Amino acid sequence: MRTILFLSLAALLLGSRADMTEAEEAALTDPTAECAYIPYPPVDNVVSSFPPTGTPVAAIMPNDAAGQATYDQMKANIPNIVPKGVNGTFTVNISKTYDPTDPDCWWTYSLCTTPKLAGLNPDIVAVPEPRTLGYGFDDGPNCSHNAFYDYLTSQNQKATMFFIGGNVMNHPLQAIRAVQDGHEICVHTWSHRPLTTLTNEQVFGELWYTIQLIKLVTGYTPTCWRPPTGDVDDRVRYIAQQLGLVNILWKYDADDWMVSAGEYTPAQVDANYAYLIANVSAGTFDTVGAIMLTHELDNYTMQTAVEKYPLLAAAFDVRYHIVPVGVAYNKTQPYVETNYTQPNFEQYVAARTGSGSGSSGAGGNPGSQSTSKTTGTSAGVSLWPPFAIVLALLAGSFMIWL
Repeated sequence: MRTILFLSLAALLLGSRADMTEAEEAALTDPTAECAYIPYPPVDNVVSSFPPTGTPVAAIMPNDAAGQATYDQMKANIPNIVPKGVNGTFTVNISKTYDPTDPDCWWTYSLCTTPKLAGLNPDIVAVPEPRTLGYGFDDGPNCSHNAFYDYLTSQNQKATMFFIGGNVMNHPLQAIRAVQDGHEICVHTWSHRPLTTLTNEQVFGELWYTIQLIKLVTGYTPTCWRPPTGDVDDRVRYIAQQLGLVNILWKYDADDWMVSAGEYTPAQVDANYAYLIANVSAGTFDTVGAIMLTHELDNYTMQTAVEKYPLLAAAFDVRYHIVPVGVAYNKTQPYVETNYTQPNFEQYVAARTGSGSGSSGAGGNPGSQSTSKTTGTSAGVSLWPPFAIVLALLAGSFMIWL
């Protein structure tokens, strides 16, 4: 949270710096410097207009006339589905007391992805292009992601980034870099809580304020989202759909976040990647592609993504068929604004094919993105050590959740 206390502590421990451009921040190679507080007036001046970071949105913010009007337009038609918990915590034994016929199409209970209520769009769980990986990362922007993003740039690789609103608040320049690098930006809620445990107004706020902040910081309004932990039902789907968001889930899971949580070993994560790759060889994706859940959460998840990329590239048609999810769906206009386009699948693959198959050459921006970006010169991948997490937290960086 950008409180005075945290900012003062950041200045004392890590040193604050004057206003910095996105390109200057992207050129930083020291994770401690990356995660130090960097003044950014467009966000700093409106902090009070957004919810506190790190906790579920309590309600629509006072004086947010646009938010209140938008919510009022939809609230009468929100499905009458009872929340499955309170303020981010599931009701005790909810999975045992919930109707086993799954009337709510509750993903957490049954992995349901085809809504039971009429008028709701099905969730995206795969990509339509064969032998193709819909490539993306949850929980960004991570304050120390420069080495990771530099690596993606060196591979001419774009991805779908699911951003947490609180992280965008704390690391706006990192969010700008993602757009400048040509990645597709989607919503991952404000505080990363299970949405089915929240009230209607809370669900709205979790999505609405993340959309508004991404628009403020990057200039673009996202049209896609992913529920934290996949927790979604038809009530939540309705609210998200009314906000113009397409729900992107997955069928394959790296479980990479569980290593830092102490619930998984790296060997188990390796096995999850191996399982995905084995399915390519087995022909599982010969007619339809895959989406795998991975994270921009911490040093381990980003480093693992770098280490596994060559294996994925070799499996999915020599790296040309690793694409952002929107590209796989030929979604050339990923944002509400019409002054930004991304290539369709054929254009993306053609541009990457033309860039050669080497693993270390820097590639151009495939397609017709209207933004440009000057990246840093960091070579290789040298991500930050775990002890720096403590310093980053003290600096107000919000490295959260799954």
